[in-house]
Amino acid sequence: MDHSNHGHSTHSHTGNDHAGHAGAHGGSSWRTAAQATLHCLTGCAIGEVLGMIIGTAVGLHAGATVVLSVALAFVFGYALTMRGVLKAGLDMRQALKVALAADTVSIVVMEIIDNTVMLTVPGAMDAGLASVLFWAALAFSLALAFVLTVPVNRWLIAKGRGHAVVHAYHH
Repeated sequence: MDHSNHGHSTHSHTGNDHAGHAGAHGGSSWRTAAQATLHCLTGCAIGEVLGMIIGTAVGLHAGATVVLSVALAFVFGYALTMRGVLKAGLDMRQALKVALAADTVSIVVMEIIDNTVMLTVPGAMDAGLASVLFWAALAFSLALAFVLTVPVNRWLIAKGRGHAVVHAYHH
């Protein structure tokens, strides 16, 4: 796969990156886990922000906005992974399988964190798109999701799961 055309620096690898996939006790490096989490966060954030914007703009109830945001986070999260593995030569069905294996746990964790924050910050869901409260809560929720998901991805990669599945197609 030609990483220069991928559009995301999270997948570029130097000779040292792969050494991080299997460290002491089969663990992966924090850098690799952070890159995988950032990749996942990109798709989640696109879907999450789009869902929040649409839900807020059309006046959906908070629950419906969360459902829309979660659905779009999965769609965009999987789509970014599929884009990369499709370029590597996989067909659509294989690419979907890789995306499901690579991203599901990470997206679930991120979405639980994102939406818990948005629902628990007083007034955030009802603040409206022009509100600093809405955007600050959303930015905080995504940042917290990143920080708390990195260890999850590190563990998954160390076990040969999560984004470790995608790395097989990067060469």
